[in-house]
Amino acid sequence: MLYLIGLGLADEKDITVKGLEIVRKAERVYLEAYTSILLVGKDRLEAFYGRNVIVADREAVESFSDDILAGADTADVAFLVVGDPFGATTHTDLVLRARTLNIPTKTIPNASILSAIGATGLQLYNFGQTVSMVFFTDTWKPSSFYDRIAENHRIGLHTLVLLDIKVKEQSLENLARGRRVFEPPQYMTVAQCATQMLETEDSRKEGVYGPDSLAVGVARIGAPDQTLVAGTLSQLCMADLGPPLHSLVLLGRRTHDLEREFIAGFAADLQVFDKVWARDYKGFEQ
Repeated sequence: MLYLIGLGLADEKDITVKGLEIVRKAERVYLEAYTSILLVGKDRLEAFYGRNVIVADREAVESFSDDILAGADTADVAFLVVGDPFGATTHTDLVLRARTLNIPTKTIPNASILSAIGATGLQLYNFGQTVSMVFFTDTWKPSSFYDRIAENHRIGLHTLVLLDIKVKEQSLENLARGRRVFEPPQYMTVAQCATQMLETEDSRKEGVYGPDSLAVGVARIGAPDQTLVAGTLSQLCMADLGPPLHSLVLLGRRTHDLEREFIAGFAADLQVFDKVWARDYKGFEQ
C-alpha cells in the first residue's frame, strides 16, 4: 500500500495519530521536500517518528517515482507531504502512476494553507480562485495570476496568493553545462509579493487593485510564532514578517463587517486601515 500522509503546516507534532501509526509501521518513509517545507528539519521528524526518513526532491518524485513505488504492492510505503497530500498536482500524478502498477493507495489528510488561512478571520466561502506568485526575473514576469485575481475582484471575493519557494534549483549556466550545482534555497516574502503585484498592476493598468488595496500578510501559519499583518499593499511592501513560509490574501470588496473587525486587530496602522475601509469597502453590495 502507498500511503500519502499529510503533515500539517508547522512541526513534527502536526501529523495526525492515524498518520503517525502508519509511519511507524511502514517499510519505507519518504518526505516530499519541494512543493513546501515544514518549519523544522528532517532530524526532528526522525526523532519524533522513530524512523529513518528519505528526502524526495522534485527529480526523485517526478522522474524516478517507480523507485518510490517499488515493493508497495506487497509492503507499506509512506509518502509524507507538508500540508495536505493533494495540495499539489504532483501527488495526483504519483497516485495515478501507482494505479497503473496495481498498487493500492490511501490518503491521510491534514490541514493545509487552503484551510488554515481561516486563522486570518476571513470566511473561507468568501474566497475565490487561489493563485501562485513566482519570483520575477529581468526577462520573465508572468502575469497570468492577475487575470484570476481580476475574476475574483469582479464578484468581490478574496484571493489567496501562494508564494514561490525555490529548493534545490540550478542556475541557467549550471543547467546548460550539466553541473549538478544548486542555488541556495529562496522563499518569497509578503513584501516581495506585494511589490510584484503592484509592478504588474502598473504594467497592466486595468485597475484590479492598487497601492491602497487592503490585504493580509501571513507568516508561519499554525506555528507558535505565527504572524499576521493587515494593511494596504503599499504598507505590505515594507512589512517584515520574519522567516518563511509566507502567504498573502488580497481582500475582496464583499468583506463582511465581522471579517473587518477581526483583521483590524492586526492592522499595521489602524487609522489608515479604517480610512481605506470606509472609502473603498464599506457598504459594498453583498
